[in-house]
Amino acid sequence: MSFTSVSFLLFALATVTAYYIIPIRYRWVVLLAASYAFYLLSSPNTFIFVLFTTAVTYAGGRWIGSCNDSHKAYLAEHGELSRSEKKELKGRNQRKKRLIVALILVIDFGILAVLKYFRYYLQLAGIFDTGALLIPLGISFYTFQSAAYIFDIYRNKIDADKNIGKFALFTAFFPQIIQGPISRHDQLAHQLYEGNRFSYTNLAHGAQLMLWGFFKKLIIADRVAILCSEVFNNHADYTGGAVFVAMLFYTIQIYADFSGGIDIARGVAQCMGIEMTDNFRRPYFANSLSDFWNRWHISLSFWCRDYIFYPVALSKFFGKMGKNLRRVFGDRVGKLFPAIIAQYCTFLTIGLWHGADFKYVAYGLYNGTIIVLALLLDPYFKAAVERLHINISAWWWRGFQIIRTFFIVVFGRLFPKAASFSVAISMFCSVFRPNTGTPFSETIMSLGLSGIDFAILFVCCGVWFIVSLIEERSRAKAVGDTEINPNSAVRVLLDEKPLLLRWALFLLLLAAVLSLGIYGPGYDVSAFIYRGF
Repeated sequence: MSFTSVSFLLFALATVTAYYIIPIRYRWVVLLAASYAFYLLSSPNTFIFVLFTTAVTYAGGRWIGSCNDSHKAYLAEHGELSRSEKKELKGRNQRKKRLIVALILVIDFGILAVLKYFRYYLQLAGIFDTGALLIPLGISFYTFQSAAYIFDIYRNKIDADKNIGKFALFTAFFPQIIQGPISRHDQLAHQLYEGNRFSYTNLAHGAQLMLWGFFKKLIIADRVAILCSEVFNNHADYTGGAVFVAMLFYTIQIYADFSGGIDIARGVAQCMGIEMTDNFRRPYFANSLSDFWNRWHISLSFWCRDYIFYPVALSKFFGKMGKNLRRVFGDRVGKLFPAIIAQYCTFLTIGLWHGADFKYVAYGLYNGTIIVLALLLDPYFKAAVERLHINISAWWWRGFQIIRTFFIVVFGRLFPKAASFSVAISMFCSVFRPNTGTPFSETIMSLGLSGIDFAILFVCCGVWFIVSLIEERSRAKAVGDTEINPNSAVRVLLDEKPLLLRWALFLLLLAAVLSLGIYGPGYDVSAFIYRGF
């Protein structure tokens, strides 16, 4: 059941209606029933896997939680223990918990590895037809979310859920199961379990966010996909400007597709008063690649930061190695060494999260290497800027940084989009070869889009840019103020306008989606780029 199907809209309407009809203390039951019904309708043959991950993670969380409780109870009962005895007791408890965490992670990620990654190598080896191995819907999302839950209990950040039904809801909440975001237990769980009272504002804002998601997905992403598919599927037939345009358009497509899907998911949840984490903060306004990853797929980036980057960068092992390297490469390299290793571990994880093909590894290495080089060369960049007397607060300098970062992202997108690593390199090289015979304008107009399509994209992307600009300016004003959410800035502005104007804009957007959206016969309703993850 795709987000862009009529059946999903009817399903979401029925769920929201049932949610507010049922007494508030049982509303989590409605959400659990809806989530499992959604999964069974969307991927019935793989339902057993989400059930198994839920059961294993729940049991592991309770086990670690009992270790935490026993440790606290023992300390309370034996308050006369010396510092060394407390340290030894804590060490034993931590070792036990680490073994439990390792066991749960091996099971959860083992399932992910077999179903999503090993199938690739089994196919390469010709052992058997991996088509028989079905990839469960949203397996990467619910596995990473379950791992975060286990880590947070281990760190005493949260308490383990005692109700397996409620934990099952947290794992399989249907709006986020297709493509995220990867939610944290302390941010989402209480909203799911406690229930929310009816609010017209929540309903209106949720519907607006869903419609905005449909606008980006159906009008922009799916229209751009026509041109991108033509060039990437027939890459040998195109060179020069055509390939470069396809790369630019794919950068637009993946953002409109992914963020549009997230907006639909967050909109459904918001209709019921549930605020899921933001997954995008205008990434193409980023002034560095590091800043880009703080704005793009935020839930995955922050997951990797908290559970990979910090543990690796702060580990005693790599800290000791860094100190030894200072004697050979100097203080700066030695000091940065743990962070460099952590960056590579982080981006290799992000690359492999997308898939097992080497092109995804290359994608991770590409991003990690650029960020590492930026770390190493930062003093030289700053010295050059100072020597050239560049005003770093000037608008043109900010614009230069944004454009530079954008094109770094554009070329990086080749790796995950191209059919293979070798194809990605070939397409990159073909950008610098001239067009073959046919004039550039004729080539572009032969890629599946008409002049009207290009006009629609120009206008709609302009609207999207204006909305993003308003949000970005709201972000600048909101620095230090956690009460302001820049992603809601436009909806807050609309709330201040007369009712007639609000409804006129809402109906105009709806009419645009219905009249300009790509759907109907032949449309693949499951074609969200990140649905397969």
